[in-house]
Amino acid sequence: MEKITLFHGSNLIVETPELSQGSIYNDYGQGFYCTRLEEMAKEWACKNQKDGFVNRYELNMDGLCVLNLSDGNHTVLNWIAILLKNRTFRLRSPIAIDAREYLIEHFALDTSVFDVIIGYRANDSYFQYAESFVENTLPLRSLNKALILGKLCLQTVLVSEKAFKQIEFVDAEPVDRTVYYPKFFERDTKARQTYTSEIAKSRSYRDDIFVLDILREEMSNDDPRIQRILLK
Repeated sequence: MEKITLFHGSNLIVETPELSQGSIYNDYGQGFYCTRLEEMAKEWACKNQKDGFVNRYELNMDGLCVLNLSDGNHTVLNWIAILLKNRTFRLRSPIAIDAREYLIEHFALDTSVFDVIIGYRANDSYFQYAESFVENTLPLRSLNKALILGKLCLQTVLVSEKAFKQIEFVDAEPVDRTVYYPKFFERDTKARQTYTSEIAKSRSYRDDIFVLDILREEMSNDDPRIQRILLK
């Protein structure tokens, strides 16, 4: 039996996670959002400048179908396309509106067939990256680099009733906001600084790909031009 330890940062002790309690407008839709990093969960628990709790669980992975967006078989465009399906974007231009439709059609994955999804967490600063890319102001190389440099944490999300039947609450401990909110704030600040830096550099990327290029050239997920940018 393969088990993994998961952590969930919250203002509450959550002994019995329920699929129905999750918002349908989260990154990967309705689900229970966790991380394998205890320190990260503690930061999330205090993100509203209040004391919180880090909840610990054991998840039995036997028989679960997992979509791992960080396994090398998927790209940042798959991640953005899933976000576009679930999150509310401020689409302020015709390009952005067209880009949303195109990226969902050509890069989104059918997440309904999975029990667990592993992928980036789009908090406020990283969601800004995604919006800028869709608005055609941030090129693909800068987007990919900013996510890597920003040390964006992966989250593990339970998205099926089957997965919820295989998770077991272990314990919970209080988290002090005076210790972990500053850590959360520092991480978010660095992410925004990285974003600003990459926006400035993007002006010199003559051979980069913007979302408008993807639309005009009708690029697909396996397009060698996309792979070239992401592998540099």
